[in-house]
Amino acid sequence: MERMVNPHHWVEWIFGVTKNGKQLKSDLQLLHGFTRKVIQEKKKKLLCGGADTGKRKRKALMDLLLEHHLETKDLSEEDIREEVDTFTFEGHDTTSMGISWALYLIGLHKDVQSKLHEETDRIFGNDTERPVTVDDLNGMNYLECVLKESQRLYPSIPMIGREVDEDTSICGYTIPKGTSCIVLTYQLHRDKDVFPDSEKFDPDRFLPENSLNRHPFAYIPFSAGPRNCIGQRFAVMEQKTIISHILRNYTLESLDPRDTIPPATELILRSSKSIRVKFRSRYPNEISVNEKNTLLARV
Repeated sequence: MERMVNPHHWVEWIFGVTKNGKQLKSDLQLLHGFTRKVIQEKKKKLLCGGADTGKRKRKALMDLLLEHHLETKDLSEEDIREEVDTFTFEGHDTTSMGISWALYLIGLHKDVQSKLHEETDRIFGNDTERPVTVDDLNGMNYLECVLKESQRLYPSIPMIGREVDEDTSICGYTIPKGTSCIVLTYQLHRDKDVFPDSEKFDPDRFLPENSLNRHPFAYIPFSAGPRNCIGQRFAVMEQKTIISHILRNYTLESLDPRDTIPPATELILRSSKSIRVKFRSRYPNEISVNEKNTLLARV
């Protein structure tokens, strides 16, 4: 973000001699080195005929890209590396911050947390260890509302860049074709005509009966249209899996009010301060299976 707002740093060689430029170079070498190593290992396995190609209906992204690379040569290893890096970045950083904001909001609202505990107890009973299934995820209807409301207030990507492909009129102003625009998702989700009392955390906004007449582009945490996030369903599944597992085992208490935790202005919507959440076991007198195995291993 510092580079984006400093025109001098748009020049590659100038940015390269700065402290941030040198740090970026070091970080990229680490990131790209790891990805290249994984690609080489996968490629070697494919060439040796060791890939598990016949047992799975769907192949992993890297397997598909490597097979295309070996068959057609249209993609280079660097092309594959760029695609894998994109998935790593988009699928990790955004989802982890989405989970963090959701846990923080859940910890602030005891009534919401009670409903979530009821839902997880209905699905899992008192089994705190059973892996989550697809049917379990589909049954987490209230948790989905909570995640949507969390993404409304704290969208993982607070702004989206787009180019206008035809002359467009907005509020009486003509936006000419070819104009680069920034859609401020963070502000869009606070439109009081669509979301009354917009700063209030209210998961009921996303109950089916309350979402019927809402414009489909009024809520776009994963962007919208042909360039929307291709991993949004997987991201929601990740968030549901992790948060439901936490709620099966813990009660949350957020230690700081929202007005003391302003978001930071970055590409990913982070907190400008540490998000402090206290975890209390829902079953303080019981030892989990994992804890028992750990104790047995130590003995």
